[in-house]
Amino acid sequence: MDEARWYVVHTYSGYENKVKANIEKAIKNRNMQDLIHVVEVPMQDEVEEKNGTKRTVQRKTFPGYVLIKMVMTDDTWYVVRNTRGVTGFVGPDSKPVSLTVDEIKGMGIDVSALRPHVEIGEAVRILAGAFQDSEGIVKEIHEAKGAIIVSVHGFGREFPVEVSFEQVERFI
Repeated sequence: MDEARWYVVHTYSGYENKVKANIEKAIKNRNMQDLIHVVEVPMQDEVEEKNGTKRTVQRKTFPGYVLIKMVMTDDTWYVVRNTRGVTGFVGPDSKPVSLTVDEIKGMGIDVSALRPHVEIGEAVRILAGAFQDSEGIVKEIHEAKGAIIVSVHGFGREFPVEVSFEQVERFI
């Protein structure tokens, strides 16, 4: 099965939360939890002053857009695209183009929350860098550094490779 990637969906302005709720309902009704993982309306805190009182309010980071982490198939495309309030996927000719981790970081979204949930002893695939497409076993997790040590087999032996959280995906 293909891996889940992040996509951007364009919605009618003001319908972002409604679209999120409708997609989540469709996921549950059609039992697509294994294909559509996360539906997110990026929010940010802003300090607002009104009548001399400061308060923190949440505002949409990208009004008119919803982020979805999903495995792109004809069925998932159909469910998302035909959700009430969705005008299309972001990409040329409305063909979905997945976001890279760097693009997600550039949006100001905390990618630490997006990191794959891997554990020591789990099989992973390296997505970027010199060892791209290599498979290995997680040997160490360094939360503070945002890195994982993966034992990769190559050149006739096992050796450790340090990669960031964003550079790996669980391998099933």
